[in-house]
Parts: sequence; structure tokens; C-alpha cells
Amino acid sequence: MRDVRMRGFRQRKSVEEALRALEERTALLEPERVKVTEASGRVLAEDVAAASAVPHFRRAAMDGWAVVGESTFGAGSYAPVEIAIIGEARPGRPFAGSLRKGEAVRITTGAPVPEGADAVLMAERAEEVTEEGRTLLRVAEPVAPGKHVGAVGEDVPEGAIVATRGRKLRPQDVGLLASVGVAEISVVRRPRVRIVITGDELLAPGSMPSGACIVDSNSVVLTALVRRDGAASVSTVRAVDRYEEVRDAIGGGDEDVVLVSGGSSVGPEDHAPLALAEIGEVTVHGVAMRPSSPAGFGFVPRDGRLRPVFLLPGNPVSCLCAYEFFGGPTIRAMGGLPRAWPHPRVKARLAAKIVSELGRMDYVRVKLQGDLVTPIMTSGASILSSTTRADGVVLVPAGLEGHAEGEEVEVFLYD
Repeated sequence: MRDVRMRGFRQRKSVEEALRALEERTALLEPERVKVTEASGRVLAEDVAAASAVPHFRRAAMDGWAVVGESTFGAGSYAPVEIAIIGEARPGRPFAGSLRKGEAVRITTGAPVPEGADAVLMAERAEEVTEEGRTLLRVAEPVAPGKHVGAVGEDVPEGAIVATRGRKLRPQDVGLLASVGVAEISVVRRPRVRIVITGDELLAPGSMPSGACIVDSNSVVLTALVRRDGAASVSTVRAVDRYEEVRDAIGGGDEDVVLVSGGSSVGPEDHAPLALAEIGEVTVHGVAMRPSSPAGFGFVPRDGRLRPVFLLPGNPVSCLCAYEFFGGPTIRAMGGLPRAWPHPRVKARLAAKIVSELGRMDYVRVKLQGDLVTPIMTSGASILSSTTRADGVVLVPAGLEGHAEGEEVEVFLYD
């Protein structure tokens, strides 16, 4: 590749070209099996069919009495029908015998309906009385056969597909899987991510800024973003501005994705692009966007697959922006999640115009107030506080020179 240090970029790829290259070269990770109790939030790698119906027995849908419906025909408040009570059924403790016409069993919601019974009489429709040492059910209203009885497979029929490949499992999904007897399922493996922080001037998070040194904030932001996007693990490696150290940090470890923060531009200490080219390939370096124009990415062969390596600028807002456009979608896609940005979106009208430049994508931080949105004036790539004061961003496509005051725009909300 061409060495751009102290020379600048001859040309930059469009955001769309860069994204197409990423989509063509990155693939879903292989599946792994996990316990159903640990599967919420994971992406299914295969369809799952119910090995058992739910429920697998007829069950009561009401508290009351299990009866043969025909036994109650003709019952009324002035001419009640009396039925003998011969036992009871509770959840997990079914009635052992079989019912005949003229008999009843006390039953609670969810309990198995005894053999021979075809209806459940609600508790409000009858009362128990004791006569001559016998407990009878005095029925004041008939109940039709099938009433208040949940059929076998009413919730899930045996053999039905209960979850499909590619679905991100929600809490209720894993609950349903457990209910049909699933113990383990196959899910897409989540990517492991390596963050490489470069720069002689950087102190570790938790340090106090001093002298000519500043505290590294990019690793903190990137770690949170990577976890948001479903990574299984995140490790951070720090490398000083020495070519060999940067190269070894990029090539080391067994993670699936590498994010390099800093060293991607045209300064004399920006070693990351050449280091990546030595051990792999640089697919894109320089993108027509603001901020993050020095961003890029490439691939390193690793264990029969291509390991994506992202060159993220060191300026905090540029780093965040490049990750959102390129790193985040790739990490999500490798783990089976959608590439689309995970931010809520709203429509709002501009309180002030946004000026952009044809041929580049602009990432504009904005403040949302009611149904109006205002661009934040302090918007340098190093001003991280601009993202904390902002409610979100407006993206201006490369084909536009901006948006006029009063124009409706789409806002990607940070929260």
C-alpha cells in the first residue's frame, strides 16, 4: 500500500463503498451450544421444533370442579343438580381415578383434568354441601362439554417450530424453549474483540492528566460500545508509537476482531496502516466522511478465516464515529445481529441549517428540544463533550450540501 505519512490521501472511498467491502468480506461466526438458561440475548443458529406438546395433558383453565358436562344439564338456581364429589386434582397431584356421569372432582387452575371428565365447572357456579356423611356438589348452572378445559397442545403442538434460525432470543423465547423440554440450543458464537490503544502520550483510564500526557478515553468508550453490540469478551492492549509494537499488538491474541485506536492518519508516528499491510491487507484507508476521514480497515488471515482489523482515528469523536459506521455493524453481523445502527430514531425539524460538502458524509451532533433539532456549534473531532451535550446525530449523505432550516431530518438518538 502507499505510505500516506506526511503526504496525505490521494483519494478517499465513499462510506457506501467501504460498507460494501466490509459486508462482502465478513461472515457469521460458527455456532456453539449453550444452556437454555443462558441463551437470552443470543442468536439462534438453527430452527427449534417442540419435542413435546404444551400442555402435554388436558388441564383446567379455571378453579372449580371437573365434571362430565352432561351431568349438569338442566341445572338451575331453583332446581339445582346434585353430583357426588369423589376427590380432588391439584397441579402436580392429579386425581388417580376416572370420572363417571354424576361425579365431580375438585380442581384448581393448571391441574390435569381427570380421565372421563370433559368440562370444568367454575367455583362461582356451584357449592358444596354435606348430607348424611356425603359431600355433594349442588350445581346451579349447567356447563357445556369442553368448557374451561385446555386441550393437549393448546399452547404449542408437538413438532411445531417454536423459534427460527437468526432470531435474537428474548426472555419469553427462552421460557418457551424451556417449556418444550429444550436443555441446550445452538446459537451463533459471539465475537471476541481486541482493542489496541496506541500513543506515547496516553495514560491509562483512572489516571490524572499531567504534563504533556492525556488520559485514554477511547478504550472506555469502545469497550462499552463493543459490549452493547454483543461481544463475548473485550481485551485492551496498549502500544507505544513504535512500528514493531503496533504491528505485534495488531497481530497478537486470538480475538475475532481488532479495533486499533490512533495511528491511522498521515503523521510520522501513524504506523497502524503499514503494520496491518505487512501482516495482512489494508482494504480501505481514507473515507469521504467528517469526522473520521483517516479511518480504514483490512483483514489478517487467522485460522482459516479473515480477521477484521479496524483503523480508528485517535480523536475521540472520530473514533466513536468510525466505530459506529464500520466496527459496530461488523461485530453485530458476526454475532448474528442486524448491521443497522441500534439507535432509536425520531423525525424533527431543523432550528438552524446544516452546511455540508458535496462528496462526503457528515456526522452532525445535534440537540433535540421538543420537535426542533439544533446542530451543536462546537463540533471538533477532539471535543468528546460535544457528544455528551448532544442528544444524537444527523447524517448528511455525500450527495447533499446540507439541510435547510425548517427541513425535517432523521435523528439517531444516543439514548
